[in-house]
Amino acid sequence: MVVVDRHETARAIVEEALKRRNLWRYPAYLTSTNGEVTYRCNFDETERALFLQADAIHADGMFHVFVSRLRGDTPLPERVATSDLFFDVAALAEISGATMFMLGATQKTNDAAVKAVKREFPKLDIVGHRNGFFEGLAEEIAACNQIAGLAPDILWVSMGVPREQKFVVRHRHRLSSVGVIKTSGGLFDLLAAANTRAPLWMRNAGLEWLWRTYQEPRRLAWRYIKTNPVALYLLLTKPR
Repeated sequence: MVVVDRHETARAIVEEALKRRNLWRYPAYLTSTNGEVTYRCNFDETERALFLQADAIHADGMFHVFVSRLRGDTPLPERVATSDLFFDVAALAEISGATMFMLGATQKTNDAAVKAVKREFPKLDIVGHRNGFFEGLAEEIAACNQIAGLAPDILWVSMGVPREQKFVVRHRHRLSSVGVIKTSGGLFDLLAAANTRAPLWMRNAGLEWLWRTYQEPRRLAWRYIKTNPVALYLLLTKPR
C-alpha cells in the first residue's frame, strides 16, 4: 500500500496521465471509498469486484483516516476528498497542459460545472463534456467513441456509486486513448454550486456527511443512518 496526501495524489494523477499520452493502452482507473462504499462492498460481492479492479482507491471518508491511525501500521495522512482533489489536479493540469473531459450529471449541471471550472482555470484545456445519462448501451458506446476520439489525458466520471464504477469497468477497453479515469460521485453538483461544501471545521472533524444530510435530508439521511455505523464497525473489527 502506498500512502500519499492529497497534493501528492494530484501530482501523481497528472504525471501518470501525461506519461500515458499516445500509448493507447488501458487507462489507469482511480476511485474512492467512504462509509457507504465500505458498507456496500461488504454486502455486495459484485460491487466489491468493481472496486477491486481499480488501480488505486483513495480514502474519501474520515472514518478511514481515523481508523488507520488507530489500527494501521502506516496511518493515512489525510482524507483525499475528490471535491478538493479536483482543484489540485485542475491547477496542475493547467500548468502542464494536461487535458480533461467531464462526463456526468444532468446536462444542465454538467454545463454549469464546466463553466465554473473554466472561470477558475481559464487556461485549462477541457476538450469535451456531456451528461451521464444514456438511453441504452449503443449511446454509451457512442459517448465512449467520442471521448476516445478526443483522447483526454484525464476523464472525470461523475455518476454516483455504483453507476460510475460499472461504466468504467464496462468501457475501459474502449477508452485506451485516455490516460487516467477518476470516478467522482457528486462532484459536478458541487462545481455547479447546486450544493455547497461543509465549513472547513466540519470537514476536518469528519462531519461533512452531516452537512450533506442537512442539505439533502430526504435523499441522504436514511443512507447515512444505515451505512455509517456498520462501516465504522467493519473498519474497527475486520482483520487488517
